[in-house]
Amino acid sequence: MQPLRHFLLAIQFFSRIPVTGRLAAWVGWSPELQRASAAHLPGVGWLVGLCAAALLALALWLLPGSPWTPLLAALISTAGTLWLTGGFHEDGLADVADGLGGFVAPERALEIMKDSRLGAYGVMTLIMALLTKVALIALLISVMQPVWGMAPILMLVCCIHVLSRYAPLVLMHKLPHIGLAASSKTLHVAGKPLDWQGLLTGALWCLPALGLLAWFAHYSLVLSLLAAMLITTWLLQRWLRQRLGGITGDCLGACQQLNELALLLCSAIYLRHLL
Repeated sequence: MQPLRHFLLAIQFFSRIPVTGRLAAWVGWSPELQRASAAHLPGVGWLVGLCAAALLALALWLLPGSPWTPLLAALISTAGTLWLTGGFHEDGLADVADGLGGFVAPERALEIMKDSRLGAYGVMTLIMALLTKVALIALLISVMQPVWGMAPILMLVCCIHVLSRYAPLVLMHKLPHIGLAASSKTLHVAGKPLDWQGLLTGALWCLPALGLLAWFAHYSLVLSLLAAMLITTWLLQRWLRQRLGGITGDCLGACQQLNELALLLCSAIYLRHLL
């Protein structure tokens, strides 16, 4: 039952899905439990992905046929995931952009990242990331729906949410946590490097997603997506090591968002050569 407690704690930490009352009391909390729950981040991705897919399907079903329909459906789906997660990862991306957008010392960058005020770099990055995400989802709908129907695009969007949440686990395994201990919200999650067991747990959550993608298209799609994740995560890891010497919770959120964008872009490019 311990893995279930870890998973429920991950839901409690990484989403707005309520885990309260007797259930919360049974789950409990400790730094060790919180740290172990991080390995179930891709599992939370299944819940977020299913929500995104359900909202996408509902919007495409209810809205009239129009060239604008894919864009509006993508907006509704993205807004739903923002509400479900509280913009947790998007906030991290904006904070990292603020802290590392200029050329400042690591200590100053950490202070900027903890500042609740949003600067120019953060605003520009967040706007461009959300616009790109919505545009890519709308593009995938426009390309895939006439050929394969609604189901494949829903599956792809859901699986991308799962896979993109594995990448932060790699950063947690590779880089030390260097956030300000007095104000860090993720010290109990990423304060110590994630062990191989945690990476394996996260990978097990990803296996069904990889299987679905291989069944939908071909193993070449799976290899393309894994390559996109590998390149994106390696480049981000290298950059964070050079600029900060480690990671903060904001870096993990940025990692998820950048990988989500990379997977959507990779899917669009793959379909361009498939059709």
